[in-house]
Amino acid sequence: MIWPLLRAALLMLLPFTAAGAFAEPAPTPAPAASTSSEPYELVRALQTVQDGIANGDSAAHGSHGALIRQIGEKFLAADPGVWSNSQNGQAAVIYLLSGGAPQIIRKLPRDKLNVDGRLFDGALAYVEGRQDEARELLKDVKPRTIPSGLGGQLALVQGALFARAEASLAIERLDDARLLLPGTLVEEAALRREILLVGQAEDFDKFEFLALAYIRHYHNSVYAGDFWQRFSTGLTQSSLALDERRFARISTLLEQIDRASRLKLYLVIARTAMVRGGLAVTRLAGERALALSADASAERERAHLFRGVSRALTDEYDGGFAELKALDRSKLPERDIPFLNATVQLALDVRKPFAGGSAAAADKPPVTPARLDLASSTAALARAQKQLGELELLTRDRRP
Repeated sequence: MIWPLLRAALLMLLPFTAAGAFAEPAPTPAPAASTSSEPYELVRALQTVQDGIANGDSAAHGSHGALIRQIGEKFLAADPGVWSNSQNGQAAVIYLLSGGAPQIIRKLPRDKLNVDGRLFDGALAYVEGRQDEARELLKDVKPRTIPSGLGGQLALVQGALFARAEASLAIERLDDARLLLPGTLVEEAALRREILLVGQAEDFDKFEFLALAYIRHYHNSVYAGDFWQRFSTGLTQSSLALDERRFARISTLLEQIDRASRLKLYLVIARTAMVRGGLAVTRLAGERALALSADASAERERAHLFRGVSRALTDEYDGGFAELKALDRSKLPERDIPFLNATVQLALDVRKPFAGGSAAAADKPPVTPARLDLASSTAALARAQKQLGELELLTRDRRP
């Protein structure tokens, strides 16, 4: 755990915190020793605490905000001359991009700050929400040409700035962030951001690689929930999950998620595959959802719907039709009912008996029984087709 390092970081800020709560019984260090700490040393301590957050240290997470405020106070109290040191100038930018308050940085002696003006102004623009200005200032700065501590932070910011407008550049910069600062909160954040972009780009091999890297190194992170949310979005708003040849690999990844989230994802995959005509994946995902769902639950009824559709329209007509007929419609969401109605009617029409026997009878079309009224089923099929078209348009619009 990072707690010993967190304690050490807080002890560096003794003039601004009750250090006795963390220190061993010992004489309190003299203020002169504390005030001699260089800004880059304080930021290094902050990064150590942040890396603890990436590893799931709740104590580090709880103290993070207070530590940032205390470092800001130390910056303001520092001798103006310290900022002529390039390490300290870069530390000011790193502090800003690590959650530091821009109003603190604006109070530093700008004429003495030894740091690239594009980095300083671009970082301020980014944290203050001036995204267009930040993109203009930072676009041409290459993260690998500056010290890795600042380069990794810059690359992470560039990944966020260009995610929508230039996804390929954003992915490249997030790769840089991971490579420049491995094992840190910067790498953890880069993995969280990149997994969604790679999913939207439908690069399954890299999507799988990033997911496995996160599982291997950061599964305990305080922000793991955000990663899995982005993972789910990248998986279900693309075609990544619709190739049955990948299904076993996807299932392996999903084993890392809690049961309830896994069930929800399998249901989304099954429905997406059904809408797009991928009946093999519809069946596979439906069966996984069945295994995860509780008896008599709404989730189980939906799983039966998806599996039943895939069976009735492929090679298990009788079993699939029986599964659909046995559904408790009251437990299905309204948006799924048109698909159920259309599939049942289609199955009925496929197996509708023809009049047989004499050659004369063969020359005449079969008589439709008066009791069979197809008006309602035709309307249901039309509604299902309309909904299918709308869903396909919605899905296509979300692709890059």
